[in-house]
Amino acid sequence: MKKFGFDFSHLKGDLFGGITAGIVALPLALAFGLQSGLGAAAGLYGAIFIGFFAALFGGTNTQISGPTAPMTAVSMVVIAGIIAANEGDMQRALPAILLVFILAGLMQIGLGLIKVGSYIRYIPYPVVSGFMTGIGVIIIISQVLPLLGYYPKEDMEFVNQFKPEAEEVLLERILKEEAAEEILVLEDFKETVRRAGEISNEEIMREAKTLASDGSSGVIGSLSVMNRAVQNIKYVDLILGLATLLIIYGFKRITKIVPSNLVALLVISGIAYAFIPNYRTIGEIPSGFPLLQLEIFTGFKLGQVAPYIFTAASLAALGAIDSLLTSVVADNMTKTKHDPNKELVGQGIGNSIAALFGGIPGAGATIRTVVNIESGGKTKLSGMIAGLLLLVILLSLGPLASKIPAAVLAGILLTVGIGVMDYKGLKHIRILAVSEVAVMLLVLALTVFVGLIEAVAIGLILSSILFMKTISDVVEHRAKTAPLRDFSRELPWADEGDTIDRVGDRIFIKHLDGPLFFGFAARFQEMIRALPNVEVVVIRMDKVPYIDQSGIYAMEDAIMELQGQGIKVVFTDVHGQPLDLLERFNVIPGLIEREYCFDNFRECSDWLEKYLNHQSTPAPSEVV
Repeated sequence: MKKFGFDFSHLKGDLFGGITAGIVALPLALAFGLQSGLGAAAGLYGAIFIGFFAALFGGTNTQISGPTAPMTAVSMVVIAGIIAANEGDMQRALPAILLVFILAGLMQIGLGLIKVGSYIRYIPYPVVSGFMTGIGVIIIISQVLPLLGYYPKEDMEFVNQFKPEAEEVLLERILKEEAAEEILVLEDFKETVRRAGEISNEEIMREAKTLASDGSSGVIGSLSVMNRAVQNIKYVDLILGLATLLIIYGFKRITKIVPSNLVALLVISGIAYAFIPNYRTIGEIPSGFPLLQLEIFTGFKLGQVAPYIFTAASLAALGAIDSLLTSVVADNMTKTKHDPNKELVGQGIGNSIAALFGGIPGAGATIRTVVNIESGGKTKLSGMIAGLLLLVILLSLGPLASKIPAAVLAGILLTVGIGVMDYKGLKHIRILAVSEVAVMLLVLALTVFVGLIEAVAIGLILSSILFMKTISDVVEHRAKTAPLRDFSRELPWADEGDTIDRVGDRIFIKHLDGPLFFGFAARFQEMIRALPNVEVVVIRMDKVPYIDQSGIYAMEDAIMELQGQGIKVVFTDVHGQPLDLLERFNVIPGLIEREYCFDNFRECSDWLEKYLNHQSTPAPSEVV
């Protein structure tokens, strides 16, 4: 039963699936929002708008979308960088942050419109495996500090270490402002000195806190202050976080019908609210419908956003990969087929709208999608219902959600980090090819210690190079050069014994088995040059499905070199794309006349016998 373009025939299943997926999404949305640096509310806004609009416009019926671990990890870098560039002022930085997220969404829409979605599946598994495991490591390490109740910018001893640097930053800022105002000249230095003298201790401390927070962010930053965190443990936070972990893993052994992370969220939050007078909360979650962030456009400054164009592109690409991998999982469970390009458009629309309302970006979420399907979700209504449920929770329970302990979300995120790691790939590391293991470990290390964009880019480049080398080796191994005598058993001949006895060593047959592309072109030329001095070279093309430009040029050079030595070159079984390309580049008939392009090897063998029998003086032969 369809109405208004929606399929209501599975309404009951969609209702249960959407509600269950929304309940599972709630604690994760709050946790990802808090981890991103924009606050728990931003995670909830992202889950609402991405969940609803990605389902409405997407190409995977059962997909549940919202903030995910990989997207949050990249968003965290963007947010921290822009806040630091705005002197630690969140309100000043917010328009630029959200504009980067909008750009990422628009880029995803563009990727869908130009049909890039169909190619995402070609990303090598070692790259995905190393990246996902690296994301898990990042989340685990970054959440140890809040689990211990340690927040670097509140550690005054640590912050004081940054006061000299903070003073330098503030003074440099004054110099830049005066240079921009064209008043920075020698006689006006007293103005600079006066302004420097007016820098208050509060300004210095504020800048020092920003520097301390920036210096302790990320994996390396977290590790650098880990010793201080251990020395300054807040045991209330630690106990709440460990209790959260205990319930999440313990409750799964009792039942999986009710999400264990939701149970942990409700139970530990209730205990903290009732019995612990002072504990750190996740911060205020505004009640009411999210407000449109018009400052994105009114406060727009190109200089703030320009450095993050490539980061926006990486967010778009990562969201595309994340979503389409989840779509594949959904297809396998439901025995359906998603539309990858439509899915990218839907994800892009969802991310763009979420950013307009202050939400963090997201993608298709595997766990939430699986929960939806297992709970009966069949159509896009399930994803829309999940988003609407979160909106109802926001409108009715926002102030209550503000009382959730921050340590609880740190515990939930730790389980997310542990769960997102690719244990399947790690388990098989001993039996994988060395090259695949190298790519996986390199991507993992780069993801953790360098950057997510660099990790994926270098992983793809290295995987491509190794793939080309492997294919080149395979084609080289399969490409055979053999005298006619050795080939007599493979195909019938008109007068086998006579022909073989008389001409068997006067020709060579070059077998090509596989694509002739740039990775194999140089080796092909070397193999041709290594041929002995014969009268005819037969190049069999029946197992060549593809030739690229490098392959064409290599073939052209090889033919010209052989013909220059007085050797006759003929083709057999040229068809499809190779034939089309050889004709377009005028190799046929420019170098090899059409009469010497035989449809099959039998025709070639008949011609060979006549041709060689008519040669008055046989060319010197070499037996291999």
